[in-house]
Amino acid sequence: MKSFLIVGLGRFGRHMAAKLIEEGHDVLAIEKSEERADNAIHIVPDIQIGDSTNDTFIQSLGVNNFDVCVVAIGDDFQSSLMTTALLKDYGARMIIARASRDMYRKLLLRNGADHVVYAEREMAERLAVTYGATNVFDYIELTPDVGIYEIAAPASWHGKSIVEKNIRGKYHVNILATKRSGQIYPLPTPDHIFSPYETLMILGSHDHVKQITQLK
Repeated sequence: MKSFLIVGLGRFGRHMAAKLIEEGHDVLAIEKSEERADNAIHIVPDIQIGDSTNDTFIQSLGVNNFDVCVVAIGDDFQSSLMTTALLKDYGARMIIARASRDMYRKLLLRNGADHVVYAEREMAERLAVTYGATNVFDYIELTPDVGIYEIAAPASWHGKSIVEKNIRGKYHVNILATKRSGQIYPLPTPDHIFSPYETLMILGSHDHVKQITQLK
């Protein structure tokens, strides 16, 4: 379980918050508009009304205690930029910001954002899975229940082969490829030996992949 601070409860913020809560993470949302906060309270139970461009307000949040801070402000770029800079100043560990133009993306990255996204619901849910889960580096949704995940092989698999671990029979997933040093090697053979220096491209249901990411 991780902790998330989401600033802004427009469509992007609401979708991401809902997915993170569904995944079992702690979410605190910040919204300037009382009307938007009221409309989202059934999705996000923990909401604070406040101005994220206010230095004192941001300082009071203890942003360095959150694993990820998300700047989901979509209709006011100046506020998004100022919020990102303040979060960085007060020690945010990771900042994800939303942008509508490439120029905005560049400015956000220069002012403290670690990752900038453009899309709405699809990207929000993808980021929720990627950053919310341990040892998940990327995610492509195929259906609401099935996707392709890039994950780290559990330490208990290192030095063992695919057939020794009975991956398909025991864990109900398929390994589509391995990745090492930026190179992808598709369709590994059953005698492939797992290594701590590679990641795995796995096709499976969300629940089955999540079980694997929790293995030691």
